[in-house]
Amino acid sequence: MWLLLSALGKWPDGGALALCRCPSHGHTYSQVPERPTLGNTDYAFEMAISNIRYGEGVTKEIGMDLQNLGARRVCVMTDKNLSKLPPVNAVLNSLAKYGINFQMYDNVRVEPTDQSFQDAIQFAKKGEFDAYVAVGGGSVIDTCKAANLYAASPSSEFLDYVNAPIGKGKPVTVPLKPLIAVPTTSGTGSETTGVAIFDFKELKVKTGIASRTIKPTLGIIDPLHTLSMPERIVANSGFDVLCHALESYTALPYNKRSPCPSNPIDRPAYQGSNPISDVWALHALRVVAKYLKRAIRDPEDREARANMHLASAFAGIGFGNAGVHLCHGMSYPISGLVKTYKPKDYNVDHSLVPHGLSVVLTSPAVFAFTAQMHPERHLEAAEILGADIRTARIKDAGLILADTLRKFLFDLNVDDGLAAIGYSKADIPALVKGTLPQERVTKLSPRPQTEEDLSALFEASMKLY
Repeated sequence: MWLLLSALGKWPDGGALALCRCPSHGHTYSQVPERPTLGNTDYAFEMAISNIRYGEGVTKEIGMDLQNLGARRVCVMTDKNLSKLPPVNAVLNSLAKYGINFQMYDNVRVEPTDQSFQDAIQFAKKGEFDAYVAVGGGSVIDTCKAANLYAASPSSEFLDYVNAPIGKGKPVTVPLKPLIAVPTTSGTGSETTGVAIFDFKELKVKTGIASRTIKPTLGIIDPLHTLSMPERIVANSGFDVLCHALESYTALPYNKRSPCPSNPIDRPAYQGSNPISDVWALHALRVVAKYLKRAIRDPEDREARANMHLASAFAGIGFGNAGVHLCHGMSYPISGLVKTYKPKDYNVDHSLVPHGLSVVLTSPAVFAFTAQMHPERHLEAAEILGADIRTARIKDAGLILADTLRKFLFDLNVDDGLAAIGYSKADIPALVKGTLPQERVTKLSPRPQTEEDLSALFEASMKLY
């Protein structure tokens, strides 16, 4: 009866139904006026990470995962060295056991270039795959992310998704295929992030693609894969974890980053330090302090290597959403302008500055420079890494962290600065020029920097000890 009367627009007393504009009665809704945001800085952050599975021997489950996904044509990506090693064998055995049809691409370049990305993209386009498996370090996983992206968007030009100002930095709006990442190094955290980095040969700088949509569907963190890593690869991978944690924790806070996006699809993957990323960054830093030296010095120390494998993912969750800043921004030309340096333990046919090494060599100078902003965070990091700060003055935070880092690197036989890997003061203008396009990360430095500041930082990094 009540429903009938309501439908007729009558109350029981015979009066007309009063006009009501609430959502329940009026079928109209007046939008509440938005509270204006103050200035042009962001007011929100978001967390985006891959699903993670950890466990000794867990790689054997990949065949079942692909079966569960209904994958019928899988691309397995790796590099020439890894293709003969146990991690790839473990993946292929699992695929064979569960009858997964796959094609292998083992031509990934260590420290990939725009050309090596495009070679992998062409392979992916021709293969028309419905799932991807990347087995390797950051170079392999990043290459596979790019291949998946451009195969899903075949009409796009290569620079469409590359970060501005080098590329167009377009948002990714196409659906991608599932990608399972199996990291074999403990450094990049690429199994957790939506970032793919490469050398852009024309400009001799590193750049990349950054979008939450390209992050792997699943990261398989199997500590057994770290047991075949040589000493220097363990060290340089670990330095990347160290700097991911330090940079994301000391980055410009998310609510001081500008501009505020007009649409959430335009909010960058690297948003600035935030309360959730801080938790992961600090925990990663504590693990590095406890286990990195052990992992480098004793290949049989399974506890240390397993914990560093997890620390890579922890730091990846942190920096993958907060971002990095000057150590990484300056590292890209250090890698891109390499002359003749060939590191120990890397079986490559080209000159190469490993990413983790290129990042950590500037870290003492960088954190001495940034510490005047948020000195308490720099001092906290120094304490975690072993510094006695009981009588420290807050104004000395940068120098204390810089000295702590120098001692840490010296103990691990790290090259004595940029000069030791082939650079001189004459190279500084080119190094600065290569850093300037890296605004995506350099703008996340808590302290703004001029070209003169960058020159001084490179000069201070020529010699560490």
